[in-house]
Amino acid sequence: MTQTIDREAPARSPQARVDAWLERFEAALAARDVEAAAGMFAVDSFWRDLVAFTWNIKTVEGREGVADMLSACLDGTDPSGFRTTETPTEADGVVEAWLEFETATGRGKGHLRLTDEGAWTFLTSLRELKGFEEPQRERRPKGVRHGVIRGRRVWAEERELEKKELGYERQPYVVVIGGGQGGIALGARLRQLGVPALVVDRHERPGDQWRKRYKSLCLHDPVWYDHLPYLPFPENWPVFAPKDKIADWLEMYTRVMDVSYWTRSEVKSASYDEDTAQWTVTVDRAGETVVLTPKQLVFATGMSGKPNIPSFPGMDVFEGDQHHSSQHPGPDAYAGKKAVVVGSNNSAHDICAALWEHGADVTMVQRSSTHVVKSDSLMEIGLGDLYSERAVAGGMTTDKADMVFASLPYRIMHQFQIPVYQQIKQRDADFYDRLEKAGFLHDWGDDGSGLFMKYLRRGSGYYIDVGASELVANGDIKLVRGQVDHLTRNAVVLADGTELEADLVVYATGYGSMNGWVADIAGQEMADRVGKCWGLGSGTTKDPGPWEGEQRNMWKPTQQPGLWFHGGNLHQSRHYSLYLALQLKARYEGIPTPVYGLQEVHHLS
Repeated sequence: MTQTIDREAPARSPQARVDAWLERFEAALAARDVEAAAGMFAVDSFWRDLVAFTWNIKTVEGREGVADMLSACLDGTDPSGFRTTETPTEADGVVEAWLEFETATGRGKGHLRLTDEGAWTFLTSLRELKGFEEPQRERRPKGVRHGVIRGRRVWAEERELEKKELGYERQPYVVVIGGGQGGIALGARLRQLGVPALVVDRHERPGDQWRKRYKSLCLHDPVWYDHLPYLPFPENWPVFAPKDKIADWLEMYTRVMDVSYWTRSEVKSASYDEDTAQWTVTVDRAGETVVLTPKQLVFATGMSGKPNIPSFPGMDVFEGDQHHSSQHPGPDAYAGKKAVVVGSNNSAHDICAALWEHGADVTMVQRSSTHVVKSDSLMEIGLGDLYSERAVAGGMTTDKADMVFASLPYRIMHQFQIPVYQQIKQRDADFYDRLEKAGFLHDWGDDGSGLFMKYLRRGSGYYIDVGASELVANGDIKLVRGQVDHLTRNAVVLADGTELEADLVVYATGYGSMNGWVADIAGQEMADRVGKCWGLGSGTTKDPGPWEGEQRNMWKPTQQPGLWFHGGNLHQSRHYSLYLALQLKARYEGIPTPVYGLQEVHHLS
């Protein structure tokens, strides 16, 4: 007799679950069955698209959001070929998978988080345009035409001719205002894509944006987080690069990547002709007035925008030195002097520490609370899984790390960050106790989510401690809290009457929105048309709602045709320059780019 033993059917493997979901999803898309496709997402779900479906950087939420996006984009996108690129994994009931797919115009990569209810998070990103792939690996240029060619021009002669003609005999399709890491990274991307582009910058040399800052400035982000496109830093590059080393790298990078770059060139004005869909950009190039007529204009003037220089009564009578932190020359001239630094974020701490090291009597004026995180703790707990030697040894590439970070929708990112900072708070409890006993007003962000969310929401309000906090905690850097009321001939006076003698006042008071540069160059009306840059609309301090879902105006179409913003730290300059470059390339080649979900303007500045 054969005995039948009922056994529980084995659970399907993560690979089988993902394959089944992708097969059903692609079938629904092919049938243009928007309702069926949307029904494959969880009730609380998020689809983040980086240009592939929307020709935008856009996150939609829930089944209704997915359905609305697909209804608008599906026919033009015509997606197909969804497949995994590595074996999916499962943890805590969530299956994660890396994907590839194609659209009518390009090829993309993606990431899926799948639960029993359906897709929880879905990332789609355009990586290249069909027929316009970058000349890499098997497509790399030969570099020389073999044979005997009368009148041959060698590479150096071709480059010199291009430099001579671009902006004069030939107009660039894209003008990038600002030649820091953002402008240089975008210029390199556009160069590889064959888009005529010109980066213009007012400094004498590429890298001067770093070279001319206060001499103690170093990157607070680690090297693994900071690579530029195409050329990673060498393996012996310091973890935290000094500013002058970064400056020299940027200058070298500009040359090696053949970025068309004008130095000593200041944009004086820009106007847009709606009829011709063309800009008129007037540039003072080392005393010569040059008029450029690009189709696309990119402000790469730094995420932080224009310096916020306060206007305190008495600034005109103060007899000592005073300047914004962006203009601080360094500590050398202030040995034995009394220095007052107004502010308590990254620049304030760096400048205070350098002044103290050079024998100045330093007082920090803290006007509002600041989040501080020790560099070692941030490196190990906050970044170690993605950007570290440990991550590299485990097979984590820079591109994959960028995609992991991009795969977390901003709406729920704080939920992943809160446990990180709870762990840091516990690990460094003694440090925070000493800091607060010294009178330092500390916070963990409105919801306890720490540094990264503060950066993404407001771009301010934090310090990565590389030593200055110890000086504050032990009193070597004097700390006072309050608001500046006015200045006298030789002092800063606070609202409570406290008088701080000063030979030097440094205003480490931050920066405004990038559209402030638009107001200066193209007029306030145009600045108001595009609205504020940066921030998520989270409703937290200095990030007013309504909810935006993505960074305001960054790396995507704005309410002003042909006007774009590119900025952020080195990580963002690297990652998002790809998507901005692909959007510009598509327009250059005449590929239709219907934008879904163009951002509305809720805040003018």
